[in-house]
Amino acid sequence: MKQHKQLILVVEDEDISRNNLTHILQKEGYEVIPVSNGAKAVTALQEYPFDLVITDLKMNTVDGMQVLKKSKVHDPNTEVIMITGYATVDSAVKAMKEGAYYYISKPYSIDEVRKVVKEALLKRSLLLENIKLKELINSPGKNIPTIVGKSNAIRRVKETIEQIAPSDINVLILGESGTGKELVAKAIHQLSSRSKKSFVGFNCGSFTEELMANELFGHEKGAFTGAAKEKAGLLEVANHGTVFLDEVGDMPMTMQVKMLRVIQEKEILRVGGTTPIPVDVRFIAATHRDLETDVKEGYFRQDLYYRLNVITIKLPALAQRESDIPILAHFFLAKKNREMHKNVQDIERDAMDLLIKYSWPGNIRELENIIERAVALENGQSIKVNDLPENIMNLSIEAYRFNVSKIPTLLEQEKQYIQWIMEKCDGNKTQAAKLMDIDRVSLWRKLKRFGL
Repeated sequence: MKQHKQLILVVEDEDISRNNLTHILQKEGYEVIPVSNGAKAVTALQEYPFDLVITDLKMNTVDGMQVLKKSKVHDPNTEVIMITGYATVDSAVKAMKEGAYYYISKPYSIDEVRKVVKEALLKRSLLLENIKLKELINSPGKNIPTIVGKSNAIRRVKETIEQIAPSDINVLILGESGTGKELVAKAIHQLSSRSKKSFVGFNCGSFTEELMANELFGHEKGAFTGAAKEKAGLLEVANHGTVFLDEVGDMPMTMQVKMLRVIQEKEILRVGGTTPIPVDVRFIAATHRDLETDVKEGYFRQDLYYRLNVITIKLPALAQRESDIPILAHFFLAKKNREMHKNVQDIERDAMDLLIKYSWPGNIRELENIIERAVALENGQSIKVNDLPENIMNLSIEAYRFNVSKIPTLLEQEKQYIQWIMEKCDGNKTQAAKLMDIDRVSLWRKLKRFGL
């Protein structure tokens, strides 16, 4: 599937500046429409769906502030970056109040433009994704699980789901714990012809063999002590629906034999029963194990592996989906706000940088738990660095750099470092002392010494 190029409007009355900026953005892979004045910009806004507007402030007739206002009327979600050689605090504040994303003063560096443009487009992408997710969630009659993300890896997963869901073939989902295997299984079920019937999930690693047989196949009255009446198993309950066998690699060998018979013969025997009961189910299995290796080493039956593995979907680890982390984080932010009746609006840039940098051993499940914790702790408008768990906050230590043109003294290094940590902790001395691995009294003395 070919991705849509993001469209940027460049409004600049100086030919050299306009041409240079257009060249920079085109080299980054964006589609650019350059215009030489504000009047042409207003016309272009009515003709094209821009993702971003970059406009000079001082222009004749129609200035940058008017372009900003027109852009926000036309599409409030289009981000606007203001560039000017006449920067003042008042003009910057006014631009921000009118909805500008950022205010860049001339002369600017190419790296600064690249960075701000990328962040502005990411913000727009997040807004549009959240709008789409809310529409999907609130659509009447829709119950399709939301698979969040726009990375190439997750787009391929979505495309595979759409292709195979209407068929009746068995599917094997591979991926680390917490990558969303059950969510994918439910999406396949909801997009299939079996969606009006049951979806039954069963964790093969949570039961003994005897309990597993009883849960899956059911039992007849008197089959064992305490079996006062017959009981239908999950496979029987899911007739004409979908059965999700989670952690199928942990299934005991003798149970694998029984499951193979169910798939081949499309019938079950209840525990203690003698009469086969026909069942028509689609099997979706999932595991974090390497089943091919387990087959070679004799831990998993080869014939069952081939029966389940008609189509394989491999889910990427969250660390391999870096571009999806902000989208998922904002999705969980909206979800936890609803659940907790809170109104945390955003995730601050420093906090998001750490979330992107983190290795995510627990994958999406861990991210959801961290956002839930942060929303519960935060009483303000945005999630900050000190709302994150300590192991993620400690990543910020690695990011510290002393950015000056001359070699600093040791005292200058220490002062700047302490000041930087205090900013990261929003002035929380206890948290700052903990991050620096010193006691609070020592930190207080240093703050007094440096006048901080």
